[in-house]
Amino acid sequence: MDHDNFIGHALDEAQTSFDAGNIAVGSVIVHDGGIIGRGQNRVESEKDVTAHAEVDAIRNAGPAALVGATLYTVCEPCPMCLGAINEAGITCLVLGGRHSKVGITRFGDYCVERMVELTNSDLKLVTGIRENECEEMRRRSS
Repeated sequence: MDHDNFIGHALDEAQTSFDAGNIAVGSVIVHDGGIIGRGQNRVESEKDVTAHAEVDAIRNAGPAALVGATLYTVCEPCPMCLGAINEAGITCLVLGGRHSKVGITRFGDYCVERMVELTNSDLKLVTGIRENECEEMRRRSS
């Protein structure tokens, strides 16, 4: 799969999110080579603490198409979003930035690898795709 291209689409969603007054995080879900769901952080605009980009993309894709899909996201998903990713049956997570490198400290020493291990998940991880761009995007709303 063309990870750079799909992270680019997630960055576009993050920009749209930021322009709407939300945190600059975006996600896309890909299945069989095509985008089936797009998501933006909408916490501020929808006044919903669960309206993270990853959850938004899952909601937009619909449950039938998620098994075996790949989720691309600008920044490491939080524990809530990783739980949703696992429950949805998504099999691969591709991420650009890291909380620790952006300066997000509310999660302590959390990292997605640790959460995958704790939950006994078979989720495949691909990290560091367009990392600098993704971290710069996320920093815009830190």
